[in-house]
Amino acid sequence: MSELNWQKSSFSGGPESSCLYIATAPDRTIRLRESDTPDVILGTDTRGLSRLLLHIKSETDRR
Repeated sequence: MSELNWQKSSFSGGPESSCLYIATAPDRTIRLRESDTPDVILGTDTRGLSRLLLHIKSETDRR
């Protein structure tokens, strides 16, 4: 796989906190990784990412 252009989430904290990174792969799928475990990379498509974000938001709204 070619080198991915990782971007840090704007919701991630400062340099000492855990951060979420996102990149688009050459096949147009989306890759996610966390700064604590950068070798673990999750892959999804835009529909899967949208469902994940909606789920996270609904769980956050419940609190």
